[in-house]
Amino acid sequence: MEKPADPPPAPASGALKRRSRSAVARSSGGDRSLLVLLGTVVLAVGVLVALLGYGVFGTDRGGRPLLDPMVVDLLRAQPLIARIVAILVGLLLLVLGLSWAARSLRPERKPDLVIDRGPATAITVSSSAAADALAAQAAELPGVGRAKARMVGTEDAPALRVWVWLSDDADVRDVLEKLHGQVLASARSSLGIAALPVAVRLELDQPTSGPRVA
Repeated sequence: MEKPADPPPAPASGALKRRSRSAVARSSGGDRSLLVLLGTVVLAVGVLVALLGYGVFGTDRGGRPLLDPMVVDLLRAQPLIARIVAILVGLLLLVLGLSWAARSLRPERKPDLVIDRGPATAITVSSSAAADALAAQAAELPGVGRAKARMVGTEDAPALRVWVWLSDDADVRDVLEKLHGQVLASARSSLGIAALPVAVRLELDQPTSGPRVA
């Protein structure tokens, strides 16, 4: 009888924190970093222009052309090269802008889970199947009207988002304990994941009004 494979080791605390943040919401760290860099450059240019206007670099410097006369003469002497450089810079900025917009607007990745990888074959569970199965188990808990789940992150570092709609008479503490101790523990065990960060959002289920009798 073969010994079952040991579960993978838990990730380091830093990696687990990043996965926990991805479970809560989609990461926008790259967009924020780019905006901070762009804002810093614009602020620096504005400060330099203000200092130039106040005469910090010389009283006559503010009235001189922005470009050095040697640069202006060089551009006038080589107009074709200047146009080509300007077009290339514009195209580069256009590609960067479109890439940024596409990255920000693209749908969030929903990774499939590989639970058994062999030398020639692998058993893969799709993200939708894993999320639907977990949501179905959560919906069967007492006090839960309906539930929805979504797998996010990457194949090597998955995370989970769960939405739970509670009924009016639900015990929130009991629902959370059973969700953590039964549903999520079973999911981690069956998928072979040592650490699966989960963000749970609780909402009150809208009661369906019965027919009125005159």
